[in-house]
Amino acid sequence: MTNREWFKQAQFGMMIHWGLYSLPAGEWKGRRMEDIGEWAQQYFRIPNAEYARLAAAFNPILFNAEEWVDLAMDAGMKYMVFTSKHHDGFAMFKSEVSKYNIVDATPFGRDVTAELAEACYKKGLKFGLYYSQDLDWNHPHGGGYKWGKTWCGDKAYWTNNWDFPDDDRKDFSICFEEKIKPQVTEILTKYGDLCLIWFDVPSTISREQTDELYNLVKKYQPDCLVNSRIGNGYGDYASAGDNEIPDDDKSAMLYETPATLNDTWGYKSFDANWKSAERIIEIKNHLAVRGANYLLNVGPDYLGRIPAPSVDILREVGRRS
Repeated sequence: MTNREWFKQAQFGMMIHWGLYSLPAGEWKGRRMEDIGEWAQQYFRIPNAEYARLAAAFNPILFNAEEWVDLAMDAGMKYMVFTSKHHDGFAMFKSEVSKYNIVDATPFGRDVTAELAEACYKKGLKFGLYYSQDLDWNHPHGGGYKWGKTWCGDKAYWTNNWDFPDDDRKDFSICFEEKIKPQVTEILTKYGDLCLIWFDVPSTISREQTDELYNLVKKYQPDCLVNSRIGNGYGDYASAGDNEIPDDDKSAMLYETPATLNDTWGYKSFDANWKSAERIIEIKNHLAVRGANYLLNVGPDYLGRIPAPSVDILREVGRRS
């Protein structure tokens, strides 16, 4: 069975947003953010030198890859998509391209991407990786500098314009060649067969760069699916907007809705607006009837724990489905 055929039948998957942003957990220097937790660096405009110090405190000693995989399977999920690098530029894998990664920069020193990949293969769960191919707030030429402000706070922009304020001097092609392509090559060649690569927020990447990145994926893993957020009309399947639940039939295409269990993707300690198991099942069935997959996110905390309410809800979904 090809990945296209498998994806059409999968229906339900787990997305995991986990990184340095789980440490502030939505709070910084006496302030709480209103928006999604993984955007903490942007929301609070935290300088890279200060944000990078979080790595010295990142020691998720309760992380257990097999427990995460077991939870996904208990819920009836068929695949897992893990954030190998989010917009903050910190790699959750051992990277030779940048020492700004979980193995080289933290006391934990373990490649959690490798451990999750191994646990998925061992237990028969498909494994995919998220990678932010455009936005990178740690790189002076990271993308987003053409888009201006975001919804995420009064002073939040897509690009890092507090460490690197001169947008006119930014050249995304430098970031693309120095970091994006080499790291995408790493995740394609180090973690076995990937069912998909989940790209995000194509704001600066050119059509030619998108074409190059798409072909890079197919060079190393021809059957690996690429989502539409790679940009410029490319992709093997359509990713809906965040928490977007379509009412029209999607059965003629490959389609997926990425969604949250509460209101955030990355961990926020004070976000308790959990959807019930009944609501999750309702959404899941609504999408399945329309031929769309449901990619449901969990945001583990700084110790590596998937929050207890998430665990309870997902296990209840599995029992009732």
